[in-house]
Amino acid sequence: MDGIEGKLDLSGLNPEQLEAVRTTEGPLLVLAGAGSGKTRVLTHRIAYLLAEQGAAPWEILALTFTNKAAGEMRARVEALTGGAAEGMWVLTFHACCARILRREIERLGYERTFSIYDDADQQALLRRIVRELSLNDKVYTPRMLAARISDAKNHSLDPARLLREEGAPQQVCDAFARYEKALRHNNALDFDDLLLKVLELFERFPEVLQRYQQRFRYILVDEYQDTNNLQYMLASMLAEGWGNICVVGDDDQSIYKFRGATIENILSFEKQYKGCRTIRLEQNYRSTGHILSAANAVIANNTERKGKTLWTNAGAGDKLLLYTARNEDDEAQFVAAKILAHRGEGGNFRDCAVLYLSLIHISE
Repeated sequence: MDGIEGKLDLSGLNPEQLEAVRTTEGPLLVLAGAGSGKTRVLTHRIAYLLAEQGAAPWEILALTFTNKAAGEMRARVEALTGGAAEGMWVLTFHACCARILRREIERLGYERTFSIYDDADQQALLRRIVRELSLNDKVYTPRMLAARISDAKNHSLDPARLLREEGAPQQVCDAFARYEKALRHNNALDFDDLLLKVLELFERFPEVLQRYQQRFRYILVDEYQDTNNLQYMLASMLAEGWGNICVVGDDDQSIYKFRGATIENILSFEKQYKGCRTIRLEQNYRSTGHILSAANAVIANNTERKGKTLWTNAGAGDKLLLYTARNEDDEAQFVAAKILAHRGEGGNFRDCAVLYLSLIHISE
């Protein structure tokens, strides 16, 4: 591949993207605004490590949040490197932990053939537990119990600590305790356990942690603003080996607090890793100027952010239109009319998107 590096073509990257790709040693925080090409940076960075830095595929661990994102990342790296990525771990957090546990979980008293309970399995088990404990199934629903158990596990709380430290209802803690007992009896884990058991493994068996620390010379984490406490701890422990951790995220797009995401993980990264390099990707390739100006003005009111300003070379574009509807019917009529007008001008329905924000007041 002919390019500015001789082997890997990096000519399509802007200066900030190029800097992020070439900064391979030590901790790196990449603050990537919406539409700024973060996936392009991640894939080219991995390819650069392989093609230019001499890293072996098995020395690279790239963590993301969905199987689709992991598959896309792997495919793009293979396309850039001519298939040199074989043996590299490009996985979701949960898939990474499941792979480790398939090799190591016998140390924790489980069999390697452990089952992984999905949402349906978990709900069925909790329905049975609600019946066994004679709980009010209108109050202690399986979904509510699952959410409380997941939140407890994300904070490394067992049933006793949940009762003692968080003051959870005794019924919730009893259900949690019976749930854990049933999982153990069935040689099964839920999704939260995948991370929790790996952390337990690393804490109880330092030699296992050291082996994986030495293996993964380079660690990359996508969507770092959406990591929860367990994911933060996992990445931090693995990075202690070489110190080469690159996290990519956008503190302005952290929307998963209800699922345990902790914005503090990305906000405090520079404090955690002294000497950390920070690179901002602010050039947007997706939107026009007026859209970005409006977005920048709105997000500037957010007090918990690192700070960046998106810009584009795509021109100003059409101005934004603000319409104050009389009621929900008027609102729907207006939106429908705009879509039909677009269609009448030769546009496609697939080019239209409707974002709806529902504000619900929940009384105490």
